[in-house]
Amino acid sequence: MSAPLTAKKPFPSTEGLSPDAYSLRIISSAYATPTGELNTILQYIYQSYFFEAKGYKDIAEEIEGVAVAEMFHLKTLGKCMLHLGGNPVYTYCPPSMYNFYSAKYVTYSKGLVFMAEDDVRAEKQAIRTYERMLCFLKNERVRSIIERILEDERLHLEAFTQILLKLKG
Repeated sequence: MSAPLTAKKPFPSTEGLSPDAYSLRIISSAYATPTGELNTILQYIYQSYFFEAKGYKDIAEEIEGVAVAEMFHLKTLGKCMLHLGGNPVYTYCPPSMYNFYSAKYVTYSKGLVFMAEDDVRAEKQAIRTYERMLCFLKNERVRSIIERILEDERLHLEAFTQILLKLKG
């Protein structure tokens, strides 16, 4: 498995967070939604297969490294949600037990340039989502976790922008 593409700064701990329904509601949209962390993990793993098959092993590994970082984001958000009083189930609005996540939201492009364009869009959306959360979050501990995830998302956007430039030559 590839090394995660993450900022060097460590993540704040989720330990010691207490129930906070307001913060839980704000951060849940980044978890298992059509634009959330689970979706990007599946999309990037899917794409890494195609890049490797087309002879772009270095790009495939970089995309897989982003997916690994997104896995850590998903884990961190899930733990955060649990401490905030939620059930981190894979639904649009945890802890509800309906409207479950579906892999139909993954972008299944087959052209490498299209994939990179999809990824640039996905990372821009993630950045907007996390920036918007920061406008509403009052819980400083949760804010620090979201700020740290946002640092990684900006790195991912930079990486996908470079991949796109490389592919377009």
